[in-house]
Amino acid sequence: MVILGIDPGYAILGYGVVNVNNNKLKVIDYGVIETKPDIRFPERLDKLYIGTKQLIEEFKPDHVAFEELFFARNVTTAIQVGAGRGVSILAAQQMGLPLYEYTPMQIKQSVCGNGHAEKMQIQQMVKMLLNLKSIPKPDDAADALGVAICHANTLGPSLEEYRIK
Repeated sequence: MVILGIDPGYAILGYGVVNVNNNKLKVIDYGVIETKPDIRFPERLDKLYIGTKQLIEEFKPDHVAFEELFFARNVTTAIQVGAGRGVSILAAQQMGLPLYEYTPMQIKQSVCGNGHAEKMQIQQMVKMLLNLKSIPKPDDAADALGVAICHANTLGPSLEEYRIK
């Protein structure tokens, strides 16, 4: 099974693609889709939408997993990141894929065994679990791989509760 994990954003959207076979994880690819601050916001959203569709067309994932957003302070940033997340969800939905979402705490718990793990702990575990030589860069790509790992660890009877409704 191929899983596309997405760490949403509007300036940088991280992605990580993993293959799960007999409970073994293998990285297919990871990286980011970047948008520049000097272009209009609708154009940035368009780039994220098209970029997500291109990832799906290239890697043909069976499932797409997203990190849920959590913002306690900056409402403007939350709205913009939410819009970026929305166009990525739309792209995957239009491709007919099953979509899932996990909170940051669920991802940390799944990857590290601790829902309050620090960012560096998550990155080290992503490196170790995926047998990589170094921590994936930038951080957004490592986070997206964490989302994919979380989804792989969740596969089973309880999976439906994480489906985006």
